[in-house]
Amino acid sequence: MSRKIFGVALALALGAGCSLNAIAQVKPEVLVEQRQAAMKLQGKYFFPLVAMAQGRAPYDAAVVARNAGYLDVLIRLAWDGFDPSTQGVKSRTLPETYSDSAKFKAAQETMFAEMTKFVTAAKSGNEASTKAAINDAAKACGGCHDAFRQKQ
Repeated sequence: MSRKIFGVALALALGAGCSLNAIAQVKPEVLVEQRQAAMKLQGKYFFPLVAMAQGRAPYDAAVVARNAGYLDVLIRLAWDGFDPSTQGVKSRTLPETYSDSAKFKAAQETMFAEMTKFVTAAKSGNEASTKAAINDAAKACGGCHDAFRQKQ
């Protein structure tokens, strides 16, 4: 009797394990939608900071600190969506994103480094260094878009 129960339990466990694996695999279309959503949110929280850094909007340290925290997370979320399985999904991503993975990885590391500098500057409360860090992060964003994103 215990052998039968063990056999049934083993079969259920294996079946559940296989099902969980299938559920964990996200469709490429969903990955693209998620990375695009993360980038839209990045724009929402980054563009006001760029306006402040360029003097087109008044500097607000509270907004800068809040948005820095959001962006520190958002900037990392989008990169998960550049899985090779998304290569065939319609988007503005250029083929070089997948064919020159070393260059793409370097752009990612540059963006992360610039965002870390920005977050540190925002926490310091120094307006001049924060504005400079915002501009540097904007250049990193633009550099990646120039190299890996189709123009509109």
